[in-house]
Amino acid sequence: MVFKLSPASPAGKWLGFVTAVWVQAISGNNYTFSNYSDALKSLMGLTQLQLNSLSVAKDVGKAFGLLAGLASDRLSTPVILLIGSIEGFIGYGVQWLVVSRRIQPLPYWAMSIFLCMGGNSTTWMNTAILVTCIRNFRKNRGPVSGILKGYVGLSTAIFTDICSALFADDPAKFLVMLAIVPFVVCLTAIFFLREIPPSSTAAEESDETKYFGVVNVLAVIIALYLLAFDISGPHGGLFSQVFAAVLLVLLASPLSIPIYLAAQSFIRSCANTVDAEKSVTEPLLAAEAEKKVAATSLAEVAEKRRPVLGEEHTIMEVLKTVDFWILFGSFLCGVGTGLAVMNNLGQMGLALGYADVSIFVSLTSIWGFFGRILSGSVSEYFIKRAGTPRPIWNAASQILMAVGYILMAMAMPGSLYVGSIVVGICYGVRLAVTVPTASELFGLKYYGLIYNILILNLPLGSFLFSGLLAGYLYDAQATRTAGGGNTCIGAHCYRLVFVVMAIACVIGFGLDVLLSIRTKSIYGKMYGSRKAKKSSVSNLQ
Repeated sequence: MVFKLSPASPAGKWLGFVTAVWVQAISGNNYTFSNYSDALKSLMGLTQLQLNSLSVAKDVGKAFGLLAGLASDRLSTPVILLIGSIEGFIGYGVQWLVVSRRIQPLPYWAMSIFLCMGGNSTTWMNTAILVTCIRNFRKNRGPVSGILKGYVGLSTAIFTDICSALFADDPAKFLVMLAIVPFVVCLTAIFFLREIPPSSTAAEESDETKYFGVVNVLAVIIALYLLAFDISGPHGGLFSQVFAAVLLVLLASPLSIPIYLAAQSFIRSCANTVDAEKSVTEPLLAAEAEKKVAATSLAEVAEKRRPVLGEEHTIMEVLKTVDFWILFGSFLCGVGTGLAVMNNLGQMGLALGYADVSIFVSLTSIWGFFGRILSGSVSEYFIKRAGTPRPIWNAASQILMAVGYILMAMAMPGSLYVGSIVVGICYGVRLAVTVPTASELFGLKYYGLIYNILILNLPLGSFLFSGLLAGYLYDAQATRTAGGGNTCIGAHCYRLVFVVMAIACVIGFGLDVLLSIRTKSIYGKMYGSRKAKKSSVSNLQ
């Protein structure tokens, strides 16, 4: 018997997921603006408001993610990845040409366009990865979202630490990495990642859960390794090179899963076949209902006229629901304020007298990873165990984020360290929990577009909290410099910014609690259907 590794085989399915993890590990380049923003500010003679407006242009690129959402139902995964990789190569490549002084600084409007292209490139990558993987592993949406979004969070630390280790924090070389590495990794994923049938048996679902546990452990090891490098102080050249080599080995370690499955299949000499996939438009509750033998449940699904939460929604039906706009508003309060901190970490650190601010960028990234990966798995566990509404975890993150902003406003010794960690964790929770929540409430058929409508909160939040709030309030406290820019030193520079953002998070907390109450019955049905399925399997055994 000839052994063949097809995308639909277990080994091929997991090989595609591993390449998806790699894409996510390099697609957080949009969160690294603080690493080279100071170089742009001095090179172009910008005020803080102008610099923040550039960061908003970067986030505005995500508003055009609606194009990626529309394309996700019409173009294949490889084509969507190719578009994103080429756009990112151009966007960050031109920024590198400017920062490295190979060309003269471009006009402000032109730089805004190329930052916008860099930001938009990640929407194509993320849409291709999230839509494909959630459809491939729809019975484990929480772990899938947590792992993939977790690696997005780690990507900032990966880029930052490798640049620090090999290039001494040179902003020009950092931008070279942002241009080339995502392009190469996406080309790799193009060959292996495909949309294939999801698991159809309890045994397959159990195996998936086990392998996701392995990926979680490997991801935590990578995060701890990066954290150890960050807190261990300055390093010599040889040590830094060894660090980078070991990091690459760790990033490749998830390959052990498809290799194991391929070897297992080869040794047993048996071909693993996958049952024909039901329509990809199948929503979660309908999927579970069709598993049941009760004809009444099937009749209810067939007779539905206006979809309810948990069933398939068209885009217009989604936009007409109150629950979507509650989710949208709470998401804005969380990610908008989080982005304002990430975009201004460099200036926040300098205002408080820190010469090296890269540590804060890495802390936000690494702890954001823990927030993403833990919230995805924990929220899934409590849904399966007790039917706990997933949005309740968003509510918990919002109130914790508000506390973090109050600590940063007080500007006590070490408060920026604590604040960076808290904001990273809570921002990660928001992303990892909101992604599967949208698919559970509104279905998978138009999920690519629904996801990108929610992601509009990134440019909107960046504009409101970073471009307007942080920019104006900072400039109001700053003094002019000789080069035409401005600077501000002291805790007062961002104090009012933090207070306003804390209030926004309290509002978001209220919205998340409201959504949890409104969706409690939906998650109760999910829990009940899964419990009934397990009981029927046990009885058959």
